[in-house]
Amino acid sequence: MPNDKLTMVEAPAELAQRLFDSLQQERVIPRFVDSYVVEHGRHALQVHAALYRDLLSLLQREGLIALTVRALEIVASGSSPTGKSKPRPMLRKDAAAFRRKFLTALARQRKWTAGDALDFQTDLQMYEDLLARNAPVRRSRKPFEAANHPFVDRCAFLLDSSFMEKARLAASRALTDLEELAAQVVASVPEPAASPRVRLRS
Repeated sequence: MPNDKLTMVEAPAELAQRLFDSLQQERVIPRFVDSYVVEHGRHALQVHAALYRDLLSLLQREGLIALTVRALEIVASGSSPTGKSKPRPMLRKDAAAFRRKFLTALARQRKWTAGDALDFQTDLQMYEDLLARNAPVRRSRKPFEAANHPFVDRCAFLLDSSFMEKARLAASRALTDLEELAAQVVASVPEPAASPRVRLRS
């Protein structure tokens, strides 16, 4: 991967494209659903092909929101995904500009309508608000614990509302995969050249 610097317009667009492509290529959501079905014998979830496709589509969208939340958090904090260098946080106005350009690029790349784009931004803001509210109690969790995260609750409800706790644990494992993927993607995108304080990687 070349380490050329990108402009402050190119960097958000590049990140948006790579996040979406990585979500598709790594198949985090289909693997999450398929493993859940096998582990818990919930084969009825896959019986109707059209309903199964709709379920995957809804969960993919939740996965993209979770990826976006984590990626923007890493970018704004200036943290190195490897944790090997000192964080250099963005200025608030730079972080807001990056977020706005990222969302604009994502909507354009996905050919969303204005309504689709607004719905995504609304859900993204809801995720961010809930996570900010829970921030003081965020901690590493044990393998048998479900994460306190909107992705976990929303996906568990969509996937299998009659087996919520089992679905929440499976969704928590998927969330871990998504957050690791977000860190990898952020690390792969060259930093923007506009300002030494505005970085994608340290």
